[in-house]
Amino acid sequence: MLKAYYQKTLIEAGCDEAGRGCYAGPVFAAAVILPKKFKHPLVKDSKQLTADQRAEARAIIEEHALSYAVAMVSEQVIDEINILKASFKAMHLAIEQLRVIPEFLLIDGNRFVNYPFIQHTCIVKGDGLYASIAAASILAKTSRDAYMHQLHDEFPHYNWKQNKGYGTLEHREAISKHGICKYHRKSFSILPEGEEPDEAGIV
Repeated sequence: MLKAYYQKTLIEAGCDEAGRGCYAGPVFAAAVILPKKFKHPLVKDSKQLTADQRAEARAIIEEHALSYAVAMVSEQVIDEINILKASFKAMHLAIEQLRVIPEFLLIDGNRFVNYPFIQHTCIVKGDGLYASIAAASILAKTSRDAYMHQLHDEFPHYNWKQNKGYGTLEHREAISKHGICKYHRKSFSILPEGEEPDEAGIV
């Protein structure tokens, strides 16, 4: 069972992102404030759960959280400011939307840009240690997966409903065949060497 909190006294929000390494689509982030006594076996690192388990865990989190929020930063902004800054921006946007103002932030990973007036600590693999970070990872992951499933209908040949925009062999082969589209991250150099996108973003 994951730890319910990092410290007892302050209101903590766990923060995590999803989609940082994808070839296409936005990066999503979530912030979650759980009760100090919260425990549930399904609320753990989202990568350890099936899609059905994540959906069940999401419902549990939304029922029991004191506050939660999800935000996204588009692929266009990712290309403008880079994926690391975009991930931090998505976390800030999620924190900003919380109905309960946190006093302390638990950030998954080893780096973060300070959120104004709120202390934070970075925890490597925190989604496997603290319930609030795991909860954030589940909300970010399920929200992004649902979004990529919608984009799949527009560009089905990339099979985003399955690979969610990650650089799988199937996705790379589809890019080689069809080129990139407007949802691909142009700054990720995912085109075959020597190819450039046209003005519409399609090779």
